Amino acid sequence: MKIEKDRVVRFHYSVNERAAHEAGETAIETSKDRDPLAILIGHGNIIPGLEKAMEGHEAGESFGVDVAAVDAYGEVKEGLSQRVPKKHFGNQRLAPGMQVVLNTNFGPRAVTIQKVGMSVVDVDLNHPMAGKDLHFDVEIVEVREASAEELEHGHVHGDGGHHH
Repeated sequence: MKIEKDRVVRFHYSVNERAAHEAGETAIETSKDRDPLAILIGHGNIIPGLEKAMEGHEAGESFGVDVAAVDAYGEVKEGLSQRVPKKHFGNQRLAPGMQVVLNTNFGPRAVTIQKVGMSVVDVDLNHPMAGKDLHFDVEIVEVREASAEELEHGHVHGDGGHHH
């Protein structure tokens, strides 16, 4: 069964910056040591460039794909800095360049520490991978039809997916 809109795909991946991949460096993130990721194709569950590259592939196939920043986590947007009271970081030891998860009114958000003051911290709200061209190595584990409930909710349920 080929990957297309409204199908569930379970897959393993490794990702690195494209330049680092070309230099033979180790992946910055991989699913190889855990369960495969499960997504519903055509519902914005993963970055657009990777989803588009998966279309037409089948279970058992493996491939590599380069995804430009614009089709991954977007370009870096200027002016996405924010000053946050230090108390919101708990007892974490903070340093410029660190990436941490900050709990916001809209849920957890990955931020990069820019400057640490006595009582406030300046953070960059761009995704840590914004502005980076990426390389993915993908192994398709399973392709199946989505259930009516999965289509209604816009995400996968059960094994590797969302649990209500």
